[in-house]
This record gives sequence, structure tokens and C-alpha cells, in this order.
Amino acid sequence: MLSRNFTLQAAGDLDWIMEHYEFDSIAFSIDELVVLNVDRDISDMEQFCGNLAKISAHCFMPIAAGGRIRRVEDAENLLKSGADKVVVNSTIFLDHGLIRALVACFGSQSVIASIDYKRVQGNEEGQVYIENGTRPVGMTLPEAVAHAVELGAGELYLTSITKDGTGQGLDIEYISRIGDRVSVPVIISGGAGNFRHLSDAIKLKSVSAVSTANLFNFMSDNLTEAREEIIASGTPLATWEKTARNANR
Repeated sequence: MLSRNFTLQAAGDLDWIMEHYEFDSIAFSIDELVVLNVDRDISDMEQFCGNLAKISAHCFMPIAAGGRIRRVEDAENLLKSGADKVVVNSTIFLDHGLIRALVACFGSQSVIASIDYKRVQGNEEGQVYIENGTRPVGMTLPEAVAHAVELGAGELYLTSITKDGTGQGLDIEYISRIGDRVSVPVIISGGAGNFRHLSDAIKLKSVSAVSTANLFNFMSDNLTEAREEIIASGTPLATWEKTARNANR
């Protein structure tokens, strides 16, 4: 799916992705693949797990997967299907007990709290929304971050609904206000339109990683160039040397 301000547009099915993306190559360009079930009509966890298993069979980087996690068993099935971490969103605010159960079962390092927020006039800290950005929860971004960390989430995935899909750059202004208030790794998402946007965002003190969907869809072969650009800007990222595959394989 392609997204702009959380309005979705289909970009291709799984077969199309498997045909056009060489995950072996992509693995040298990105550190982690995030796969989210954002389908608003179908909530078939079994189907999603089946698709995830197909992706993970050709993917040798860590995978974070989520969407529609309503039970511990849902998270367990995602992990069995190839995910290394699970991503939870609405559940953070609707079922505190489930989040704590996930942390107890799989460890905080395996639970990523996904928080979606909008810029609101007169509010310099943003308002958080759930259910695909349609329902406000009555918390600012810093309040929601503190809430997720208190529940035990070991990582945060923060998405600006306002910036999402615009290509105008990630929300450096709002994220920078979190600063030292975050005690866990933070991934930020929404708005990346070019390599410089990624390199500028990763330099923020509170940011551990940046995420992009549109650049992945439109610039798959250039993800290596994006990584090189970030490294050239002074950010110390890991590098790997590609080796030729065994000719008999």
C-alpha cells in the first residue's frame, strides 16, 4: 500500500512484490523490514501470517510485523511466521493488559509500540490517533510515548499522519521536542521524499532509525545509494561486503 495522510492506495499484491524486489540485495541497504497489515476491510490474521512467511523465506534481515494483534496468540503466530518483533498500535491504548502480556511472553525487545500523531493548531506536541488515524485518544505525543514505555514497550515507531506520504521531509520539529524524554530506541516515519530527508532525521538525538515506505516502493534499487548518502553525511551506519553466491546454488 501507498499512503498519504493515511489515505491508502494499492501499489501491488504480494506476487508483484516478490517479482520486483530482490530482498537479498535490499538486505545490504536497510537494517530492518517493517511489514504492517493496514487493510481496513480484511482482518484475516492467518492470511497475513501466510504472506509474511513467504516474505521472510526470501528475506535475511530482521522483520518487524504487526496490525490487528488482539491476542497473545496473534503475536506468537507472527513470530512463528518469520517476524523478529511485533508492532502494536491501537492496543497500546485499548488493552494495557495485552501489552504487558506480550512483554512478559516475548520480552520488551520484541514489542514495538507504533504511535500515530497529527499536528494540531495551537498544540505544539501533537495529538495521537488510533484505528488508522481516525480516532483521537486524548494524549499528546510525549504523553503517549511515556505511556508506551511505562507499559514495557522496548521500541517506538512514531509516524506523523500530517507528513505521511507528502515527500516533504520527516517531522523533525515535533520529534526533536521529545529529546531526552525517551529511554528506548525510536524509529520515525512519515514524509521522507529524498535521501537528505533520511540523513537529516537520523541525526536527531532522540532518533535511532528512520523508516520509509514510498522510497522503498519507488526507489528500491536506490536504497543502497540512500544508505551511502547517510554515511557520507557523517552518520556511522554498518556496512557489509557483498559476496557472490555459490554458482551451484
